[in-house]
Parts: sequence; structure tokens; C-alpha cells
Amino acid sequence: MLSYSQLLQDVYGNRLAEDPPLDLPDEMALQAIWFNGLFGRTFTTTDGRSVVVRQFGFWNRTAGPDFLHSAVEIDGETHSGPLELDTNASDWETHGHDINPAFNDVILHVIFRDADARHFTRSENHTDIPKVVIPDALVKEALQQARHTSATASIGRCYKPLEHMSAGAVEQVMLAAAKHRCALKAKRHQLVREAHGKDQALWIALAETLGYRPNKQAMSQLAQRMPIHYLRQHTELAYPLLFGIAGFLHPDIHEQAPLDSQQWLEDLWKTWWKHRGEHELSDERSIQWTRTGIRPINHPQRRLAALGYIAQHWPSFRKLSSQTDSLINWLERLHDPFWSHHYTLTSKRSEKQLALMGKDRIRDLLINHLLPLRIIQNDATAWNHYLQLPAPAISESINRVSTRLFGQRHDKKDFFKKAWQHQALLQIYQDFCLEDTSDCDVCPFPEQLKQLSV
Repeated sequence: MLSYSQLLQDVYGNRLAEDPPLDLPDEMALQAIWFNGLFGRTFTTTDGRSVVVRQFGFWNRTAGPDFLHSAVEIDGETHSGPLELDTNASDWETHGHDINPAFNDVILHVIFRDADARHFTRSENHTDIPKVVIPDALVKEALQQARHTSATASIGRCYKPLEHMSAGAVEQVMLAAAKHRCALKAKRHQLVREAHGKDQALWIALAETLGYRPNKQAMSQLAQRMPIHYLRQHTELAYPLLFGIAGFLHPDIHEQAPLDSQQWLEDLWKTWWKHRGEHELSDERSIQWTRTGIRPINHPQRRLAALGYIAQHWPSFRKLSSQTDSLINWLERLHDPFWSHHYTLTSKRSEKQLALMGKDRIRDLLINHLLPLRIIQNDATAWNHYLQLPAPAISESINRVSTRLFGQRHDKKDFFKKAWQHQALLQIYQDFCLEDTSDCDVCPFPEQLKQLSV
């Protein structure tokens, strides 16, 4: 049986068609991806010198270069200092870095576009600064960006070969896709671990999971700016620092809350006030949160509360992260006197007890982060747990790809019962449906299906 990754190589390895221009996210999102190590650590400057990132440094929370105390090797020589990341090469001059003395010590300029000779990275004191262009292939891999964002929910050409496959053969196709997706997720986690260590990689994974789609990037940025090793040394500051850095606290916040919450909020603000000088982000560095269209139970403040609670109990969480059943039981029982009965910082008390971390978030943490890493490390029990996790609600993407692949097949619903099956379908959707530019007419997947069948 051909592996799924080999199939992709056979199909796309020698693709001659030119990829469309990448749709880059905003600059702060690119900075967060860079800081996580997802673009890699080895590069070549525009003038041909080798670069190895030894330390990604720390986010700058005020004006100036994006990262401080970075360390890179350029042709074997170590350089330490600030690092600047811009979308375009021209941004160095457009943003005024070339006339700003604060950028004189920048050791590396990282860009994504316009790397031609018309744009120079030169400091105010007329020093040429090494410049690295992140290759499109690395960007696409890190962004996991397909050619299209969606495909029509109509029966595709792959329906015919799949229609005549046994359920067991279809399952083999899906298992191959799920294993491939699992390996990709494990690789991403390993890159973060190599960049920042085991605990910080776990911390960022937790934050991204709690952020989910609308606030995944915001939560990741927060976890980067407030690393877990600092909170472990200051557990009593977890809530004040996280809510303060997130921008959710202000001097009169307690006056906007019900009477029974006012003292708690005033104490939270006073603690943050004592430490804000060391941690507060300037306006240009502030984290952008999405609040519209979000159910109260999923409000970013509630997700942040779960993050803060787990930070206070980090040794337990870290220990249980490799024990699936025990972790599920522990996360389902999280209880905080305030957050188990409040939707936001200033909301009324709810008589109903609210879960700090719901079943969907727990499942996503396991299937997107914890289990993939254990599986590639040959953990004997991880794959069984992976296969047993129940499926989430059927998303729009799952609905589309299932229609394209299975049409009206009588046993169609059997392929949606487990979370791993959703993972498999999402991977096929991303690799084929969203990469196809012919409206299914010349998609290679139907012809390749026989190589994945048994």
C-alpha cells in the first residue's frame, strides 16, 4: 500500500504550474509564526551567506525592532541583538527604520517579498544589515495555505472509484490521510519545542487550542509574550499578567461589574498596576482579539481564564499531558470560584456552573497536539486513543468534502463517527479539493485512489 505522503509526492512533486501569489497574513501574525520556529532556523542571506538562528529572543513590547536579544550565526560567526521582521523589503525605508537609531544594532532583517536590489536594509549609521527572504515553499508549509479557501459541495469525480470500494478499503485511504496529517502536526509541535523547549511548546499548544479559530493567533501571541517559565515562578500573578497583557484590564473595570465581583476585580487591577511597567504592550504591539460572533461561553476572557488556571497548576497539567484518560478527567473537573460562574470579567454571576475547558477544546488539544507527538515517538497507547476520540460536530468543510467524495453512498455516515475520520477528510480536502483549479475535471485524486486501496 502506497503511503499518503508518497502519493502527494507523485502527484505534486514535479508540478510545473505556477502557484498563485501567497496570501500573507498581517505582519504580527508572521512575527508570531517566525517566533514559533515554523519557518525553520537555517536560511541564506540575499548576498549568499548562511544563517542559523540560535535564539529567537524576546518580543519587544514597545517601539523599536520586533525582537530583542536574538542570536544568529552568519557564516559561522555569532551575532547577538535585535531582529526585525517586515512583510516587504521596502518596509525598512517606508517605516523609517533607516533613519531611526533604535535600529542601528539590528543583526538580521527578515522579509517575505520584494527582495530585489532596489531596496536596501541600511541603518541610520550607514551599516548594511544582512537580509533573509523566507522562501515561498516554507511560507506555504508554515501557513498550511491551499490555493483556494473552499470548494463546492457537489459530487466529485472521486465519488465513482470510492463508490465501488469496500468500507474497509475506504478506511485504509482515510487512515493513510489521518496518519499523514498527524505527522504534520507533530512536526509543527517539534519545531516549536526545538525553538523554545518542551514546556513552552506545550504552553503555546494549549493557548492555541483555547483560542480556537477566531483567537488562535491572539492566544499564541499572548503565550509567546508571557512564557510559562515566568508564570511558574510567579503563579500568583497568572491572572493579573495574562489579563493585563491581553489588554482586558483598565482602572475603572470594577465599577462596571456587579457588586459581588467588584472587590475581586479591583484587586486584579491593583496587582496588574504594580507590574504593568514591566509587561504592558504599547498600542502598536497590542494583541487584537475577535469578540463578535462568539458565544458567551467561548468569550476570549473565559478562554484566557482557563489558560491562567492551568498555568497555576502547571506541574499537574504537564505530568498528565501524556496520560490521555487522566488528563481528560482532570481538565473536565477544573473549577475556579470566579470563572466557573462568570462569562466575562464584568458579567453577572451565572447560577449554572460553566466548564473552564469544554469537551471540544479537550479533544482538539489531544488530536492536534498531544497525541500526534506521542504517536511519532512510538507511544504504544497513543494511536489507540487517537482512533477512539469521538467526532466533533460536522463542520462546513467536512460537509463539503464528504459530499464530493461519498455523494449518496449508503454507508456515508460511518466515515464521520470518529475525530480521526474528520482529520483524514480535512487532509484530503486540503491536499486535493482546495488545490484543484479545474473544478474537479483534472484533479489527480481519482486516478490515485487505486494506489491507496487494498
